[in-house]
Amino acid sequence: MMMIRRVLLTALFVPAAVWAQTAPTSPPTPAPSPAATPKPATQKVAIDTSEGRIVLELETERAPVTARNFLRYADQKRLDGTWFYRSVKVADKFGFIQFGVDGDPKRILPPIAHEPTTKTGVKHVNGAISTARLAPGTARGEFTISVGDQPSLDADPSRPGDNLGYAAFGKVVEGMDVVWKILDAKTSPTRGDGVMKGQMLEPKIRIVSVRRLP
Repeated sequence: MMMIRRVLLTALFVPAAVWAQTAPTSPPTPAPSPAATPKPATQKVAIDTSEGRIVLELETERAPVTARNFLRYADQKRLDGTWFYRSVKVADKFGFIQFGVDGDPKRILPPIAHEPTTKTGVKHVNGAISTARLAPGTARGEFTISVGDQPSLDADPSRPGDNLGYAAFGKVVEGMDVVWKILDAKTSPTRGDGVMKGQMLEPKIRIVSVRRLP
């Protein structure tokens, strides 16, 4: 999939003012600067794997329910010793990788409410982390990382049926080389059910730990 973006650069030229022969006795009072919009709160988290470190920046303010869910898994060490177990490679450096508790009942926390991208504004851009789900409101402890911009995963009210998309809640800020390495890792030609057949990593990539960063 190829996306073409056009960026319009507008240059504004203001000529120098022509001053009167008699200058004012005092300089004009400058207009007050507009107040800067504060950046929404975020939290960095490190995923240390057998292939290297991935650092995420979670949108704890814009996507509070989904980000808080991931932080519970991290803080309770429920993701330590789990795996990146799935790689969906559609094209070179495009697709997603999946990790999480993989159905382990000892690690699973209760499901969370769905936060669509139309509500949070957090989109499925390159490096986005998102929560896997079945029906809206069933997401638990399975997560994906996008490789390449994937707007088809965002909510789209114009589509029929379940058009709520998936819940992106942050992005990779360090370690995309590790993400690409996992995307390119070997998969089993026979493992996986239905559309997932041929997408299961063999061997899986071990997650050593998931921790908050200062």
